[in-house]
Amino acid sequence: MEHLIEEIIWLQDKGWLRGFVFGLVHTIIPLIGFYSGWSINRMLKLMSNGYIAGIIGVVLAHVIADYIAATLDPNLRTAAVGIVIGGLLPLFIIPFLDKYIVKSKHHIAIGDHEDLKKDLKSKHK
Repeated sequence: MEHLIEEIIWLQDKGWLRGFVFGLVHTIIPLIGFYSGWSINRMLKLMSNGYIAGIIGVVLAHVIADYIAATLDPNLRTAAVGIVIGGLLPLFIIPFLDKYIVKSKHHIAIGDHEDLKKDLKSKHK
């Protein structure tokens, strides 16, 4: 990616483009995952509670995308490890949040699949 940026004249010396490669790659990785059907959540659901697996899966997928994108972006390459550590650190508060925070019955992780089933049956026959 760095060589591509060096070859395109209008991309050189543009301060507002710092992090461009990071943003591009960071968005493409989840899109590939969504369209290919690859899911960390499926693997984690076999090992734990469903919504906890969803939360951890989202964080891990996000951190993996962050790391790949940061290592490809010449402006953020030196920050890649810090980005990963900063992304993984909040995982340690999940047990506290799960134990002490009351989940709303309207929370998207609880009961959302029933609503989705109703919508699919009624609107997409």
